[in-house]
Amino acid sequence: MSDLQTLAKGGRTNFFGFLLRLAARLPFLFIAGRLYGAEALGRFAYATIVVEFAAQLSTLGLKRGLAQQLSETKRPHVHVVWDGLLVGWIVAAVAAVILICLPWLMFPNTPINGLDRFFPLIIFAIVGSDISLAALAYRHDIGATVRARSIVEPWMISLAALAFAFYSKRDGLILAYVLALTAALVASLWPLLRAFGAPTGWRPRPVALLALARRNVPLAGADAIEWGSRRLDLALLGLFMPPAVVGIYYVAQQVASLPQKLKTSFDPILGPVITRNLAEGNLEAVAAQVRQVGFWIIAAQAGIALALGITGEAVMGLVGPNFVGGTGALAFLLLAEVVAATAVVAESALVYIARHRNLMISLVMIATQIGATVGLIFAMRAMNLSLIVQGAAPAIGLMLALGLSSILKARLLSKLLSAPVSPWRWALVPAAAFAIIVGTVLTKIPEWGELIFGVPLILLSYGVIIWYRGFGPVDRMLFRIKNR
Repeated sequence: MSDLQTLAKGGRTNFFGFLLRLAARLPFLFIAGRLYGAEALGRFAYATIVVEFAAQLSTLGLKRGLAQQLSETKRPHVHVVWDGLLVGWIVAAVAAVILICLPWLMFPNTPINGLDRFFPLIIFAIVGSDISLAALAYRHDIGATVRARSIVEPWMISLAALAFAFYSKRDGLILAYVLALTAALVASLWPLLRAFGAPTGWRPRPVALLALARRNVPLAGADAIEWGSRRLDLALLGLFMPPAVVGIYYVAQQVASLPQKLKTSFDPILGPVITRNLAEGNLEAVAAQVRQVGFWIIAAQAGIALALGITGEAVMGLVGPNFVGGTGALAFLLLAEVVAATAVVAESALVYIARHRNLMISLVMIATQIGATVGLIFAMRAMNLSLIVQGAAPAIGLMLALGLSSILKARLLSKLLSAPVSPWRWALVPAAAFAIIVGTVLTKIPEWGELIFGVPLILLSYGVIIWYRGFGPVDRMLFRIKNR
């Protein structure tokens, strides 16, 4: 099977997982918005981004770096995987202790009661699941990621949030989150043990583990920054705005993150393919894979962004009438995901061949995001704009920062590979224009009609143009059930 066929097969499997995640995420937002309200949702959102950021640092870049470790080692793979789990859990323990001692980092604007301060213990589950799924992805087992991340986790949090609403409107969302992440850990470790077996004869190597942690610092930093750029906007908002505004923005962010998941549809399989070609010195193949996967992601993200953005008021209103004010933030967040596609795909190669320069660009992006967001908030305040309008400032700052990152990372990778890597194709323009025309007409019908008929028709109108004007034989490989 060729590399592009492998990428297409892995992306297709995980795209199915994306659809499952979409089907489960919307009920969760509906339950959270209608039963808990914007303020409780804002409190939950801020606490989870702090915990997830700590977990992201604790994986030490092994979600992508593990593939390189496994491709270069002569040790039994099961031993390398458990080395990774051990070092991840050690760092997770440090992070958990810090947050347990400083719980106000998770709950800055609300009282700390009951078991709130022990919420960081869930970091162990996140780290264990991430590293286990990365190991399985190295062996092209994408189905495990689909089951854990797109079935078990989202459906568990939706059902648990519904059940816990009758127990506590204050803590129900956090309890549901803990239950869902614990279930996802079980769903990740079980296939890991089946695929790699028990770590018989494994002995931890402290010196090797320390070297692994030190070597992965740039990769861990890049991963944390890429992840953090999608959460920093919410964190900044939480510093300047009340929990209710944070809750409204969180819903917009969750809707906008759905097209972002398309990038992760290729992530588990793209890393191993790139590392193999880099080891063989086949730089032109790496450039071709970046261009191809980048176009697949942009084409899909743009279609979904148009469908959700044009019907934004209906989508946000589904969660609750109070959330419609987040439509502006939703539009900018969706645009940001399209703009970011080039950067995130280019980074898939840069983390292996220029990890320090990639990290520097990521730091520039974060600085740009912080500066633009804070500047916009103060400018909007000076103009006496409403809080809900000010709430869109982080989305605009994110869009500007990701656009800069895409330009810089694509140029750097193109120079290193001596080949073009831009995924842009002009067929995207007429496809988007036709979808906008169709969507504008459909916004005249009732909101329930926009959701039931508008979203599919916008996607269909966009997809027809892309299929006939933008896709070639290689692109259509993504949609074949069998690759020969």
